[in-house]
Amino acid sequence: MEKFRISKDMLLEGGVLRPEEIVEVKVADSHLLRTVHESDYIERIYSGLLGRKEQLQLGLPVTPQLYQRSATEVEATRQACHAALTEGVAVCLAGGTHHAFRERGEGYCVFNDVAIAIRDLQMRQPGIKVMVVDTDAHQGNGTAAILGDDPRVFTYSIHVGRNDPSRKVAGTMDIETVRYVEGEMYLKQLFGTLAGALDAFAPDLVIWIAGADNHRNDRFGQMHLSVKDLQRRDEVLLRAFIRNRVPVAVLYGGGYNRQAEFTAKLHRNTVATAKRLASEYRGL
Repeated sequence: MEKFRISKDMLLEGGVLRPEEIVEVKVADSHLLRTVHESDYIERIYSGLLGRKEQLQLGLPVTPQLYQRSATEVEATRQACHAALTEGVAVCLAGGTHHAFRERGEGYCVFNDVAIAIRDLQMRQPGIKVMVVDTDAHQGNGTAAILGDDPRVFTYSIHVGRNDPSRKVAGTMDIETVRYVEGEMYLKQLFGTLAGALDAFAPDLVIWIAGADNHRNDRFGQMHLSVKDLQRRDEVLLRAFIRNRVPVAVLYGGGYNRQAEFTAKLHRNTVATAKRLASEYRGL
Protein backbone atom coordinates (compact mmCIF):
# COMPACT_ATOMS: atom_id res chain seq x y z
CA MET A 1 0.00 0.00 0.00
CA GLU A 2 2.97 2.29 0.47
CA LYS A 3 3.41 2.63 -3.28
CA PHE A 4 0.51 5.08 -3.48
CA ARG A 5 2.01 7.55 -1.02
CA ILE A 6 5.55 7.15 -2.35
CA SER A 7 4.59 7.64 -6.00
CA LYS A 8 2.61 10.77 -5.13
CA ASP A 9 5.62 12.15 -3.25
CA MET A 10 7.85 11.37 -6.23
CA LEU A 11 5.51 13.19 -8.61
CA LEU A 12 5.44 16.29 -6.42
CA GLU A 13 9.08 16.34 -5.40
CA GLY A 14 10.24 15.75 -8.97
CA GLY A 15 8.10 18.57 -10.31
CA VAL A 16 6.00 16.32 -12.56
CA LEU A 17 2.85 17.55 -10.85
CA ARG A 18 2.06 20.70 -8.94
CA PRO A 19 0.03 20.39 -5.74
CA GLU A 20 -2.91 22.21 -7.30
CA GLU A 21 -3.06 19.64 -10.10
CA ILE A 22 -3.95 16.86 -7.64
CA VAL A 23 -7.64 16.78 -6.74
CA GLU A 24 -8.44 15.18 -3.40
CA VAL A 25 -11.73 13.26 -3.44
CA LYS A 26 -14.21 11.98 -0.90
CA VAL A 27 -15.78 8.56 -0.46
CA ALA A 28 -18.07 7.47 -3.31
CA ASP A 29 -21.78 7.55 -2.59
CA SER A 30 -23.12 4.13 -1.65
CA HIS A 31 -25.72 4.24 -4.45
CA LEU A 32 -22.82 4.29 -6.94
CA LEU A 33 -21.34 1.16 -5.42
CA ARG A 34 -24.75 -0.53 -5.71
CA THR A 35 -24.86 0.04 -9.47
CA VAL A 36 -22.32 -2.80 -9.68
CA HIS A 37 -22.03 -4.59 -6.33
CA GLU A 38 -24.57 -6.51 -4.29
CA SER A 39 -25.85 -4.61 -1.29
CA ASP A 40 -25.03 -7.46 1.09
CA TYR A 41 -21.39 -7.50 -0.03
CA ILE A 42 -21.05 -3.73 0.37
CA GLU A 43 -22.54 -3.93 3.85
CA ARG A 44 -20.18 -6.72 4.90
CA ILE A 45 -17.17 -4.68 3.78
CA TYR A 46 -18.54 -1.61 5.57
CA SER A 47 -19.25 -3.55 8.77
CA GLY A 48 -16.09 -5.66 8.65
CA LEU A 49 -18.04 -8.92 8.57
CA LEU A 50 -16.13 -10.85 5.92
CA GLY A 51 -15.33 -14.40 6.90
CA ARG A 52 -11.83 -15.84 7.10
CA LYS A 53 -12.10 -17.52 3.69
CA GLU A 54 -13.35 -14.30 2.07
CA GLN A 55 -10.50 -12.31 3.59
CA LEU A 56 -7.97 -14.83 2.28
CA GLN A 57 -9.50 -14.63 -1.18
CA LEU A 58 -9.41 -10.85 -1.02
CA GLY A 59 -5.84 -10.87 0.25
CA LEU A 60 -6.52 -8.00 2.63
CA PRO A 61 -7.59 -7.92 6.28
CA VAL A 62 -10.93 -6.28 6.95
CA THR A 63 -10.27 -3.13 8.95
CA PRO A 64 -12.39 -0.01 9.61
CA GLN A 65 -10.31 1.80 6.98
CA LEU A 66 -10.88 -0.73 4.18
CA TYR A 67 -14.31 0.52 3.12
CA GLN A 68 -13.26 4.18 3.20
CA ARG A 69 -10.06 3.60 1.27
CA SER A 70 -11.74 1.41 -1.37
CA ALA A 71 -14.76 3.65 -1.86
CA THR A 72 -12.49 6.70 -2.15
CA GLU A 73 -10.52 4.92 -4.88
CA VAL A 74 -13.79 4.35 -6.76
CA GLU A 75 -14.61 8.05 -6.58
CA ALA A 76 -11.13 8.99 -7.80
CA THR A 77 -11.50 6.75 -10.85
CA ARG A 78 -15.00 8.08 -11.53
CA GLN A 79 -13.80 11.67 -11.44
CA ALA A 80 -10.75 10.84 -13.57
CA CYS A 81 -13.04 9.48 -16.28
CA HIS A 82 -15.16 12.64 -16.29
CA ALA A 83 -12.01 14.79 -16.31
CA ALA A 84 -10.61 12.82 -19.25
CA LEU A 85 -13.74 13.55 -21.29
CA THR A 86 -13.26 17.24 -20.60
CA GLU A 87 -9.47 17.59 -20.62
CA GLY A 88 -8.40 14.74 -22.89
CA VAL A 89 -6.13 13.04 -20.33
CA ALA A 90 -6.58 12.42 -16.61
CA VAL A 91 -4.87 10.13 -14.12
CA CYS A 92 -6.08 8.43 -10.96
CA LEU A 93 -3.12 7.96 -8.60
CA ALA A 94 -4.48 4.50 -7.74
CA GLY A 95 -7.28 2.46 -9.33
CA GLY A 96 -7.58 -0.51 -11.62
CA THR A 97 -9.18 -2.93 -9.13
CA HIS A 98 -10.12 -5.35 -11.88
CA HIS A 99 -10.49 -8.56 -9.84
CA ALA A 100 -13.55 -7.39 -7.88
CA PHE A 101 -16.81 -9.18 -8.78
CA ARG A 102 -20.38 -8.15 -8.04
CA GLU A 103 -20.61 -10.27 -4.92
CA ARG A 104 -17.01 -10.61 -3.77
CA GLY A 105 -13.52 -9.23 -3.89
CA GLU A 106 -10.29 -11.01 -4.69
CA GLY A 107 -6.66 -10.29 -5.50
CA TYR A 108 -6.45 -7.07 -3.40
CA CYS A 109 -9.52 -5.64 -5.18
CA VAL A 110 -12.53 -4.70 -3.05
CA PHE A 111 -14.80 -2.68 -5.37
CA ASN A 112 -14.51 -2.65 -9.16
CA ASP A 113 -13.75 1.01 -9.76
CA VAL A 114 -13.72 0.65 -13.56
CA ALA A 115 -17.15 -0.95 -13.79
CA ILE A 116 -18.66 1.57 -11.37
CA ALA A 117 -17.18 4.50 -13.29
CA ILE A 118 -18.59 3.13 -16.55
CA ARG A 119 -22.07 2.67 -15.07
CA ASP A 120 -21.93 6.26 -13.82
CA LEU A 121 -20.96 7.50 -17.30
CA GLN A 122 -23.75 5.47 -18.89
CA MET A 123 -26.35 7.00 -16.58
CA ARG A 124 -25.32 10.42 -17.91
CA GLN A 125 -24.54 9.43 -21.51
CA PRO A 126 -26.37 6.16 -22.29
CA GLY A 127 -24.75 5.72 -25.71
CA ILE A 128 -21.13 6.34 -24.67
CA LYS A 129 -18.66 3.72 -25.94
CA VAL A 130 -15.92 2.86 -23.45
CA MET A 131 -12.88 0.68 -24.06
CA VAL A 132 -11.04 -0.80 -21.07
CA VAL A 133 -7.40 -1.35 -22.03
CA ASP A 134 -5.83 -3.56 -19.37
CA THR A 135 -2.06 -4.06 -19.60
CA ASP A 136 -1.70 -5.24 -16.01
CA ALA A 137 0.10 -8.60 -16.01
CA HIS A 138 -3.06 -10.32 -14.71
CA GLN A 139 -6.38 -10.71 -16.50
CA GLY A 140 -9.20 -8.43 -15.39
CA ASN A 141 -11.60 -11.25 -14.61
CA GLY A 142 -13.96 -9.21 -12.46
CA THR A 143 -14.28 -6.45 -15.04
CA ALA A 144 -14.97 -8.97 -17.79
CA ALA A 145 -17.60 -10.73 -15.69
CA ILE A 146 -19.45 -7.52 -14.86
CA LEU A 147 -19.27 -5.82 -18.26
CA GLY A 148 -19.09 -8.78 -20.62
CA ASP A 149 -22.67 -8.56 -21.89
CA ASP A 150 -22.62 -4.82 -22.56
CA PRO A 151 -22.11 -3.99 -26.27
CA ARG A 152 -21.19 -0.41 -25.34
CA VAL A 153 -18.05 -1.66 -23.57
CA PHE A 154 -14.97 -3.31 -25.09
CA THR A 155 -12.64 -5.04 -22.64
CA TYR A 156 -9.09 -5.63 -23.91
CA SER A 157 -6.62 -7.48 -21.70
CA ILE A 158 -3.07 -8.64 -22.37
CA HIS A 159 -1.75 -10.86 -19.60
CA VAL A 160 0.21 -13.97 -18.73
CA GLY A 161 -1.88 -16.98 -19.74
CA ARG A 162 -0.76 -19.29 -16.94
CA ASN A 163 -0.90 -16.98 -13.95
CA ASP A 164 -3.45 -15.72 -11.44
CA PRO A 165 -6.36 -15.55 -11.66
CA SER A 166 -6.49 -19.28 -12.27
CA ARG A 167 -10.03 -18.96 -13.64
CA LYS A 168 -10.14 -16.36 -16.39
CA VAL A 169 -13.41 -14.78 -17.53
CA ALA A 170 -13.51 -14.12 -21.26
CA GLY A 171 -13.49 -10.45 -22.21
CA THR A 172 -14.03 -8.91 -25.62
CA MET A 173 -10.38 -9.49 -26.56
CA ASP A 174 -7.94 -11.44 -24.39
CA ILE A 175 -4.30 -11.70 -25.46
CA GLU A 176 -2.30 -14.31 -23.56
CA THR A 177 1.47 -14.13 -23.31
CA VAL A 178 3.87 -16.86 -22.33
CA ARG A 179 5.19 -16.86 -18.79
CA TYR A 180 8.25 -14.58 -18.39
CA VAL A 181 7.64 -13.00 -21.80
CA GLU A 182 10.47 -10.73 -22.97
CA GLY A 183 9.83 -7.10 -23.79
CA GLU A 184 10.17 -7.31 -27.57
CA MET A 185 7.67 -10.16 -27.89
CA TYR A 186 5.25 -8.55 -25.45
CA LEU A 187 5.27 -5.18 -27.19
CA LYS A 188 4.79 -6.81 -30.58
CA GLN A 189 1.72 -8.67 -29.29
CA LEU A 190 0.35 -5.55 -27.63
CA PHE A 191 0.81 -3.10 -30.48
CA GLY A 192 -0.27 -5.61 -33.11
CA THR A 193 -3.60 -6.43 -31.49
CA LEU A 194 -4.67 -3.22 -29.77
CA ALA A 195 -4.45 -1.00 -32.86
CA GLY A 196 -7.04 -3.04 -34.75
CA ALA A 197 -9.35 -3.18 -31.72
CA LEU A 198 -9.24 0.60 -31.32
CA ASP A 199 -10.01 1.16 -34.98
CA ALA A 200 -12.88 -1.33 -35.01
CA PHE A 201 -14.56 -0.20 -31.79
CA ALA A 202 -13.85 3.57 -32.04
CA PRO A 203 -14.31 4.36 -28.33
CA ASP A 204 -15.44 7.69 -26.91
CA LEU A 205 -13.23 7.03 -23.87
CA VAL A 206 -10.39 4.68 -23.00
CA ILE A 207 -9.84 3.59 -19.42
CA TRP A 208 -6.27 2.33 -19.34
CA ILE A 209 -5.15 0.11 -16.45
CA ALA A 210 -1.43 0.50 -16.97
CA GLY A 211 0.08 -1.96 -14.47
CA ALA A 212 3.61 -1.94 -13.10
CA ASP A 213 3.71 -5.68 -12.45
CA ASN A 214 5.08 -6.38 -15.94
CA HIS A 215 8.59 -5.57 -14.70
CA ARG A 216 11.06 -8.43 -14.48
CA ASN A 217 11.59 -8.00 -10.74
CA ASP A 218 7.91 -8.06 -9.83
CA ARG A 219 6.99 -10.78 -7.35
CA PHE A 220 3.71 -11.82 -9.00
CA GLY A 221 3.61 -10.51 -12.59
CA GLN A 222 5.67 -13.27 -14.24
CA MET A 223 6.71 -11.05 -17.13
CA HIS A 224 10.25 -10.01 -18.00
CA LEU A 225 10.00 -6.40 -19.14
CA SER A 226 12.67 -3.79 -18.44
CA VAL A 227 12.10 -0.17 -17.44
CA LYS A 228 12.74 0.81 -21.06
CA ASP A 229 10.14 -1.70 -22.27
CA LEU A 230 7.54 -0.22 -19.93
CA GLN A 231 8.41 3.30 -20.99
CA ARG A 232 8.04 2.23 -24.62
CA ARG A 233 4.63 0.73 -23.81
CA ASP A 234 3.49 3.92 -22.12
CA GLU A 235 4.81 6.19 -24.85
CA VAL A 236 3.22 4.31 -27.77
CA LEU A 237 -0.16 3.76 -26.16
CA LEU A 238 -0.58 7.25 -24.79
CA ARG A 239 0.61 8.86 -28.00
CA ALA A 240 -1.89 6.76 -29.98
CA PHE A 241 -4.80 7.72 -27.71
CA ILE A 242 -3.92 11.40 -27.58
CA ARG A 243 -2.98 11.81 -31.25
CA ASN A 244 -6.28 10.26 -32.30
CA ARG A 245 -8.20 12.47 -29.86
CA VAL A 246 -9.49 9.58 -27.79
CA PRO A 247 -9.88 10.75 -24.17
CA VAL A 248 -7.98 8.51 -21.78
CA ALA A 249 -8.22 7.97 -18.02
CA VAL A 250 -5.04 6.35 -16.71
CA LEU A 251 -5.17 4.04 -13.66
CA TYR A 252 -2.26 2.44 -11.80
CA GLY A 253 -3.20 -1.24 -11.70
CA GLY A 254 -0.96 -3.74 -9.93
CA GLY A 255 2.69 -3.58 -8.98
CA TYR A 256 4.54 -5.72 -6.43
CA ASN A 257 8.23 -5.22 -7.14
CA ARG A 258 10.77 -6.83 -4.85
CA GLN A 259 11.93 -3.28 -4.10
CA ALA A 260 8.87 -1.44 -2.82
CA GLU A 261 10.00 2.01 -3.97
CA PHE A 262 10.68 0.68 -7.45
CA THR A 263 6.97 -0.03 -7.94
CA ALA A 264 6.23 3.60 -7.10
CA LYS A 265 8.89 4.70 -9.58
CA LEU A 266 7.26 2.72 -12.39
CA HIS A 267 3.87 4.28 -11.65
CA ARG A 268 5.52 7.68 -11.48
CA ASN A 269 7.06 7.13 -14.92
CA THR A 270 3.64 6.38 -16.44
CA VAL A 271 2.13 9.54 -14.97
CA ALA A 272 5.12 11.60 -16.14
CA THR A 273 4.69 10.30 -19.69
CA ALA A 274 0.98 11.09 -19.64
CA LYS A 275 1.65 14.61 -18.40
CA ARG A 276 4.35 15.25 -21.01
CA LEU A 277 2.33 13.97 -23.95
CA ALA A 278 -0.84 15.74 -22.84
CA SER A 279 1.10 19.00 -22.73
CA GLU A 280 2.73 18.27 -26.09
CA TYR A 281 -0.58 17.68 -27.87
CA ARG A 282 -2.64 20.30 -26.07
CA GLY A 283 -4.18 22.71 -28.48
CA LEU A 284 -3.73 20.50 -31.56
